[in-house]
Amino acid sequence: MDRLPLRTPVPAHHREPVLDVVVPVFNEEADLEPSVRRLHAHLRETFPYPFRITVADNASTDATPRIAARLAAELPEAQWLRLAEKGRGRALHAAWSGSRAPVLAYVDVDLSTDLKALLPLVAPLISGHSDIAIGTRLARGSRVVRGPKREVISRCYNVLLRSTLAVGFSDAQCGFKAVRRDVAERLLPLVKDSEWFFDTELLVIAERAGLRIHEVPVDWIDDPDSRVDILSTALADLRGIARIGRALSRGTLPMAGLSRGADGPSPAGLAGQLLRFGAVGAVSTVGYVLLYAVLRPVAGAQAANALALLACAIANTAANRRLTFGLRGGGALRHQAKGLLVFLVGLALTSGSLAALHRVAPEVGRPTEVGVLVAANLAATLLRFLLFRSWVFPTRRRGTGSTAA
Repeated sequence: MDRLPLRTPVPAHHREPVLDVVVPVFNEEADLEPSVRRLHAHLRETFPYPFRITVADNASTDATPRIAARLAAELPEAQWLRLAEKGRGRALHAAWSGSRAPVLAYVDVDLSTDLKALLPLVAPLISGHSDIAIGTRLARGSRVVRGPKREVISRCYNVLLRSTLAVGFSDAQCGFKAVRRDVAERLLPLVKDSEWFFDTELLVIAERAGLRIHEVPVDWIDDPDSRVDILSTALADLRGIARIGRALSRGTLPMAGLSRGADGPSPAGLAGQLLRFGAVGAVSTVGYVLLYAVLRPVAGAQAANALALLACAIANTAANRRLTFGLRGGGALRHQAKGLLVFLVGLALTSGSLAALHRVAPEVGRPTEVGVLVAANLAATLLRFLLFRSWVFPTRRRGTGSTAA
């Protein structure tokens, strides 16, 4: 697969629709017409380019198809398509695949997200600055009105994504997203989910490929009449996380052609990172043992441990930055500062182990000391890797205007 070219801005004078906003629906006869008319009026008043609204009806059994057809006949910028099977992801896949607009977006039919954020959402895609844009309810500038149950579920889901897949984006499930068509053409064939996990899978693949994800804080009001089955959706999301995690660890996703032309190689897969991290860790452990053995006679056990660990932590962070996570250029000082915080975790573990050993056996010999310290370092390795991958060197490339929670 050829690498995607550098993004170019959409021409200022574009005769065809620049933006195609998809509204996926299933049995939404009550909300469909007022929501589409409100969206249409907003775009006519605020959007400076030609646009289209596509109602994607995925197998509705009520009056939704008739209402969608009438709206398409009455509003020149509206159209609709009918799918024979349910699934929000399936509806978005079909609508986006069939559109020729340079920028593709979607909004939930309840319009829970304030439409004032729509232009800030798509502007970085029109300019060529970013590849994907998402609304986030978890940024400092967001204003969210929803019950505690949904608040807890949303935050737990995003924490789960960060801890298992090491994602950098802050809100995977806000129904307010946009993508450039040239990017969607490469991404959509890789996305397997056809329901609610579609958004998350699309974002994970894009981020791992090094694409720029722009985040926009949004104002959001929960729809109390939402008919989403939380339990079944949560179980499906867990299955999706496990599936995409396996694919990433095995390196079976063909993402090589997705990265930007100037961004360099995409981040290494989980298996490759683990191997490189292990190799760097092994060298660091040997260096630590040698330094400790040299410093112990003159500095004492605790000081020798701290000094050896500090020196090796600096070298370890620099090596992992370049070799494991493939980062070069700016940001080295920031990475070292975060690496030193991770070092403090290792220091607490190893110093605690050493203190516990001396309390249990005050007259213990140096070989036993070294053995306990090596074991404590090995025990901290997994935690260090997780912190490096998810926090120190997160596998993400966002636009500079993005905002994280």
